[in-house]
Amino acid sequence: MRNTRIFSLSVFCLSFLIAATAARADQVVLKNGDRLTGSIVKKQDAGLTIKTEQMGAVTVPWDQVESVAADTPVYVVPAAGPTLHGTFTLEGDKAEVKTADAVRELAFGDISAIRDDAEEKAYQRLLNPGWLQLWTGTGTVGFAGTSGNARTLTFTTGINADRRTRSDKTSIYFSLIKASARIDDVSEDTAEAVRGGISYGRDITPRLFFSAFNDYEYDRFQNLDLRFVLGGGMGYHAIANDRVRLDLLAGGAYNRSSFSTPLIRESGEIYWGDELSIKLNSAASLVQSYRMFNDMTNSGMYRVNFDLGLNTKLLKWLTWNVSISDRYLSDPAPGRQNNDFMYTTGLGITFAN
Repeated sequence: MRNTRIFSLSVFCLSFLIAATAARADQVVLKNGDRLTGSIVKKQDAGLTIKTEQMGAVTVPWDQVESVAADTPVYVVPAAGPTLHGTFTLEGDKAEVKTADAVRELAFGDISAIRDDAEEKAYQRLLNPGWLQLWTGTGTVGFAGTSGNARTLTFTTGINADRRTRSDKTSIYFSLIKASARIDDVSEDTAEAVRGGISYGRDITPRLFFSAFNDYEYDRFQNLDLRFVLGGGMGYHAIANDRVRLDLLAGGAYNRSSFSTPLIRESGEIYWGDELSIKLNSAASLVQSYRMFNDMTNSGMYRVNFDLGLNTKLLKWLTWNVSISDRYLSDPAPGRQNNDFMYTTGLGITFAN
């Protein structure tokens, strides 16, 4: 008899805990009658994301939501006023947030965002990140060689890194190629070039932004000891979504080019161009950059920078990369050609902080 009572009490307690857990789960009801139970992750743009036990994270159109009951406190961002933290309910066009000391009523259209604790921490981290945080990028190394009648060796390396926040973007880029050949006991360097720089852009409006950059370049076979370029201007986010980003750029720059002939050129330039990135699929992405520099000091002279890169993910941390870099000068150093074209391929390691 005593064992029966203990068993009955255990069943009752277990049933109570299951019911209490279900009661505390967030619930979302859609206008078509579908119901989702789990925990609300975020409402961002036109979608509401809820993490369910059976299907994982599910995002539904916000305008198709009929009602929401969030027993776990969330952060609710109204169209005007401070962010609210508390339990959240929505019924039709009326919403209610119960904070620790008040109840705030909102209209359906006045809700800009909803975030759980983890999403709020990530959001705050993006607002005030440390300088060493949020960096993502790829470092690459490539080798090629031959032996026998001729011995050749080619070494390439490069790095591309971006630090993007909600209001600005910093980029660092660097590439190097060095090649040599030994034929009939005669050794010759066949390529030696280094290109790199840093750029920064800060949003002024959701579409318009300020940009600045500092480029450095060395090319032995163009007789270029150092090209130093410092520039800045304005940009426009023509396309900005999860798959495609296209920025249009224009501005002015100072160029100091030192050649080994010897020759030094200093000039003011105006430039225009674009920066494009496309996520081709879950594993591959394409980046492209183009800038046309018109010399305002020496009429009729100009130069063009064009860069193209393809990144393919092989593993979570390992990539295969192809890059093309073209530099055109309308008036090169005496005895040199106008165009220098560099292409590299190799394996890379991705990193993120």
